[in-house]
Amino acid sequence: MLGDKTVGGGDDAFNTFFSETGAGKHVPRVVFIDLEPTVIDEVRTSTYRQLFHPEQLISSKEDATNNFARGHYTIGKEIVDLCLDRIIKHADNCTSLQGFLVFNAVGGGTGSGLGSLLLERLSVDYGKKSKLGFIVYPSPQVSTSVVEPYNSVLSTHSLLKHTDVVVLLDIKAIYDICRRFLNIE
Repeated sequence: MLGDKTVGGGDDAFNTFFSETGAGKHVPRVVFIDLEPTVIDEVRTSTYRQLFHPEQLISSKEDATNNFARGHYTIGKEIVDLCLDRIIKHADNCTSLQGFLVFNAVGGGTGSGLGSLLLERLSVDYGKKSKLGFIVYPSPQVSTSVVEPYNSVLSTHSLLKHTDVVVLLDIKAIYDICRRFLNIE
């Protein structure tokens, strides 16, 4: 159980991904960001809602509508300072910050546009810290939008420039793993 003090036990690996509050609760070192509010609202209302502080869950009133430019230049630009403030707050609480793990999908407007904007800003603020990306790339077989290839291409430049390592995850392969091995439709 994460609330149990014996879980951390001074283990540096555990403390890399969890911080302990003054009340002895272990909280993940994570910030969830999505311009589309219903996705983050699912986390806010899920059984795991008590695991996260409300400041770790950031959403906008309006999504990027599968558009890189909206995620990067308009809607995303309105929320990026709030996102960075929350990320910096977590980073400042680290005793020995090594870097950042970034998880996003680049087919949509938020993952590609706002994701690129965040990486650019993190590179300015934390240039020498490692930035590792775990990036879900779209596949024509399971595409939900005709602009996914464009969003992916536009965000790839930022990934090449502002990350140290990128692990590419093919969305079709992920769907196949879920269906074949995890029995998830």
